[in-house]
Amino acid sequence: MSDLYAVADFCLIPIGTGEPSVAEHIAECQRVLEKSGIKYKLHGYGTNLEGPWSQVSQAIHDCHAAVHAKGAPRIATDIRIGTRIDRNITHGEGNDGKVKRVEEILAKDQK
Repeated sequence: MSDLYAVADFCLIPIGTGEPSVAEHIAECQRVLEKSGIKYKLHGYGTNLEGPWSQVSQAIHDCHAAVHAKGAPRIATDIRIGTRIDRNITHGEGNDGKVKRVEEILAKDQK
């Protein structure tokens, strides 16, 4: 079987940095994601990712490595991953498609 297409949401939390803000560490993770080539979108409490499962999990691993290299002695990460095989989802349609469908339903309420 080929690599599953994954839609994921993860929240990486640097621990023990001595700073109240983790923005510098999260920015480092975003730099890693930019280089990864997979689709991603930062939001207030995490990042959405989508792409082949192996690339999504590698990107999360690489974020951990980069944030440790930036000085975080510990990292806690929450991850949710969804896959589906009943529909052919192409690169970049996962999260956007989910949001679009909900927006279409809500738009009907306005009529």
